[in-house]
Amino acid sequence: MSDNTPHAVRPRRSFIFTPGLKPEMFPKALACGADIVCVELEDGIAPKDKAEARRRALALFETPPEADGVERIVRINSMREAFGIADVQAVLATDTPPPALMMPKVRTPDEVVLLDQLLTERGHPTRLHVIIETNAGLEAAHDIAGCSPRIDALFFGGVDMAAELRCENAWEPLLYARSRVVHAAAGAGLDVIDVPYLDLDDPEGMAVAAQQARALGFVGKGAIHPKQIAAINGVFTPTEDEIARARRIITTFEEADTGLVVIDGKLIEKPVLRDMYRILAVADRMGA
Repeated sequence: MSDNTPHAVRPRRSFIFTPGLKPEMFPKALACGADIVCVELEDGIAPKDKAEARRRALALFETPPEADGVERIVRINSMREAFGIADVQAVLATDTPPPALMMPKVRTPDEVVLLDQLLTERGHPTRLHVIIETNAGLEAAHDIAGCSPRIDALFFGGVDMAAELRCENAWEPLLYARSRVVHAAAGAGLDVIDVPYLDLDDPEGMAVAAQQARALGFVGKGAIHPKQIAAINGVFTPTEDEIARARRIITTFEEADTGLVVIDGKLIEKPVLRDMYRILAVADRMGA
């Protein structure tokens, strides 16, 4: 991987949750075609089951994962709640931490910085993914995105955001919020991933929403059911021409060793490289 890209570049076209309380569902989720599988400890787990879900979820990482190209994440509870503190304590106590943690309802950078410091003190290499889904988080999105080198991606939490903004959970009412999250992620060189589409009986609407998200700058979108994954991956998968162009641009930059090059008569500057590396990461996942 080139030093031009400070954060990990890998396919993040789609993600799906699997309940921490039901570890037997984890292998099925890993095999569904999603680029990210997130073990759920937060909203999908009742308070009475939090401790058991935490124990079962962390046990999944006691054996080394297969090299299947799927990114594994655990969504902890908010750092501002007792359940979140307990989640973090359990992660710090284990010698086999999850590769990444998803942080929900983040409001300010200090939450992320604290978790980063605790992981560093423990010696865990765990990466971080941050959900922007609160008014405070939206206001501080730029500061949050740049507050820790452990962050790989921002996620847009549209359901909670709509509730906080007192608006309809639809594309146009949330366009400003989405755009602000994309802007923050781009400024920090992070991936940015859109909220799942909640209507399983409207595949056409989901496809449109995914296409709108891609056009706005998102690199992927969540799913609430495995049957949505193929369509989401299809929207965020580059064409053969795009893959070939990405290879040509990267090769030209590496050979030129300058901040800009001219390809097909067009001036291309170095910031474009991250997108090119992402395209090649998706191509590798596809075996292309």
